[in-house]
Amino acid sequence: MNILVTGGAGYIGSVMVPILLQAGHRVTVLDNFLYNQSSLLDVCHNEALTIVRGDVRDTALVRKLASKADALFPLACLVGAPLCEKMPVEARGINYDAVKALIDFSSPIQRIIFPTTNSGYGVGEAGIFCTEETPLRPISLYGVLKAEIEKALLDSGRAISFRLATAFGVSPRMRLDLLVNDFTYRAVTDRFVILFEAHFKRNYVHVRDISRAFLHGLEHWDAMKNQAYNVGLSEANLSKMELCREIQKQLPSFTILEAPVGKDPDQRNYIVSNAKIEKTGFHAQVTLPLGIAELIKGYQVIRRNQYANI
Repeated sequence: MNILVTGGAGYIGSVMVPILLQAGHRVTVLDNFLYNQSSLLDVCHNEALTIVRGDVRDTALVRKLASKADALFPLACLVGAPLCEKMPVEARGINYDAVKALIDFSSPIQRIIFPTTNSGYGVGEAGIFCTEETPLRPISLYGVLKAEIEKALLDSGRAISFRLATAFGVSPRMRLDLLVNDFTYRAVTDRFVILFEAHFKRNYVHVRDISRAFLHGLEHWDAMKNQAYNVGLSEANLSKMELCREIQKQLPSFTILEAPVGKDPDQRNYIVSNAKIEKTGFHAQVTLPLGIAELIKGYQVIRRNQYANI
């Protein structure tokens, strides 16, 4: 299958693209290499890979590339609430307008698999799992744009939307601003963290499992199309304090301090059910302890702080 992956050199894409190639697909990556990353160099030898440096807002270019694809994975995105608040015009142009244009000129027979976010659930109710039927109540521009474009995609009748839990794990285009990655980095380098609103919960998923979910969607297209699915690690609905305790099991010198006053700028707080996608046969495989161990090793390599989306 020919697959167009926009943003394919990003945190998720640089893990996903080698997995797609290994599965026998032909992949075209469109990326503007915003962070000057070199994350796809290790697969440039693969004749099934094409890399195009360009912008997803270049409609003529995207239309040309999309016309040759059987499946479209629109990963290109300004990711995260802080970055979208900092660059609101660019966020709407990339996170909504560019994807809407892709929907409008794509063929009805093309398959679109899209990564949205379960941050759209915003603030949940204590003890109640958010399912795909739970109303979306995003509390950031990032969440609002993701919710709006998900609706447009599902209304198109030819898409799967994966509401991703907070990603973690090592990627060739590393991000340190993701919660598990951030706290583990602090444990390795600073050996302490100060938590605000430590009881706030969310769900987590490894970046390799995200890539596996996209393959799963391709392979089970007819049964899964036109629906949204939460994608996360079911045993990892954890508070920030519980997450830090998991890291502390592997790094006992990690000191966890809880601030008595102050608010976390990120007010997301919810637990998520992944039962719907699990009923299709998909289960996240990389546990949180395995991911933390991987990160600890990775941070013997990375000692710079530019690996973020803010």
